[in-house]
Amino acid sequence: MADEKMPFTGHLVELRKRIIISLIALLAGFSLSFTYSEDIFNVLTLPLRSEISFSASYPFLLLVPSKIKNPSLVFLAPAEAFWMHLKVSFVAGLIITLPVILYQLWKFISPGLLVKEKKYVAPFVVSASLLFLAGAAFCFLFVLPFAMSFLLTYKTANMTPMLSVGHYVDFCLKFILSFGAVFELPIVIVVMTRLGIVTPKTLAKNRKYAVLLAFVAGAILTPTPDAFNQTLMAVPIIILYEVGILVSRFFVKKKPPEKDNPGKAVSEGQ
Repeated sequence: MADEKMPFTGHLVELRKRIIISLIALLAGFSLSFTYSEDIFNVLTLPLRSEISFSASYPFLLLVPSKIKNPSLVFLAPAEAFWMHLKVSFVAGLIITLPVILYQLWKFISPGLLVKEKKYVAPFVVSASLLFLAGAAFCFLFVLPFAMSFLLTYKTANMTPMLSVGHYVDFCLKFILSFGAVFELPIVIVVMTRLGIVTPKTLAKNRKYAVLLAFVAGAILTPTPDAFNQTLMAVPIIILYEVGILVSRFFVKKKPPEKDNPGKAVSEGQ
């Protein structure tokens, strides 16, 4: 049985507590990341300097030098490099402290859950964190190198790219955060199924609308307006939607067996 109903002011106090704990954790993660922001930035430039090459033999995936001409970055304003370090540190700190933030989110909503549902705290925090990391890694290892190679080499034989460090970092971080958020889709579907908002059958039936919404979401979440990057976002959304349908079949609430209608039994006996 769920906990007793908490007054509105109690919810506000609890929300304030969870936000403060999350902010303290985020500040600690930011401070740690800022110490190593230059190393993190060097890693972030890998998609610009290298690209993935597929091989039929071990190790199957290789990092090879990029075909991009002049892959170096410049900064166009005195504070641009400093702001770049702040942005990189903030996102890295957010990723580091994500399990803490998700746990605080769970603690905030747990008073409204049944006792047997509260035991899912560990699976929720672990799976949501791993899915976000999987989305960020997929974007960094596959999407960004492919996108950089395509966008900066397609019909640019007579042009030399001169990329601003601020614009490059914004482009990469928006992509990474967007893919991390999109990879949470199976968790969202499972939660909605568990709450009885949707059913796997309904989700499968409305698959064509999900495909349309995937491309709309790709247009909204990608930092560039071109159809190429929108497709890179939409295809994983569609795949994750299908994965969410499959997984939600194991978590759907079973309807209680219908009790016999006493009136019907009496009428049948007459």
